[in-house]
Amino acid sequence: MPDVFDEIFALLDPERLLRDPRATGEGVRLAVIDSGVERAVLEEKFRQIGQAIVPVEGGIFVADRTEPLPYEGKQSTPHGTTVADIILTLAPRVQLFSADIFGPQGSCEVDVVIKALHWAIDVWHCKVINLSLGVTEQRLQQLPKRQQFLRAVEDGYYKDVLIFAAAHNDHPLTRSYPALFSPPLISVDKKLFADPLHFAYELCDQVEFQAHGRGYLGPFAQEPATSWAAPHLAGIAARLLSLRPQLKPFEMKTILYWLFQAQKK
Repeated sequence: MPDVFDEIFALLDPERLLRDPRATGEGVRLAVIDSGVERAVLEEKFRQIGQAIVPVEGGIFVADRTEPLPYEGKQSTPHGTTVADIILTLAPRVQLFSADIFGPQGSCEVDVVIKALHWAIDVWHCKVINLSLGVTEQRLQQLPKRQQFLRAVEDGYYKDVLIFAAAHNDHPLTRSYPALFSPPLISVDKKLFADPLHFAYELCDQVEFQAHGRGYLGPFAQEPATSWAAPHLAGIAARLLSLRPQLKPFEMKTILYWLFQAQKK
């Protein structure tokens, strides 16, 4: 009987990660907390390359309702669709949930982000959550509100949910939340890599990882941004979860670190 550690460390071969046919995100529920996802655009893009994606589900979150409004397959802005496309490019068989936190109002408050986090964790039962957004320290000066935000992130951690958060694009000159809540979540900065499956561990002012900072779909996809880096790492995590569905957040972070070390060799 193979040793469990032998099996885990076998996953740390970057070439195996690239070629394992099971590493598709199959069985992984992943929430994109963002500006909505244009479902038909994604379905058509992947249809053209011969890949069928799992139908996107979701909801629209607003401040004055406990439950989200129905999701009708539309985006509020293209940002969320670009994020979702990156994840599906790397892990095309994930079950994607769109948590639109901008909706008809066109803006978002921290309370709505917290509401979407709890919904993704407790109702959609997502294993991975991508937050390609941030609130600067200056805008989150109220300690009770910051603690409430942190508790929502910690709730995910203690329920074995992997939360990926984009650093501010001017990091470390400008710091923002929730990326600064690391280590309960995995914080991501941007860098350009020749291979989008490559990434780096580069601890800098509470932000730990760097991932590929360009997208593939949408008007701003080619502009380097942390918004595109976070879903690259979330997509890589979804691939790993296809192989090891029970990985806990601290185990995933360790494996990502060792994968980075293996990629350097």
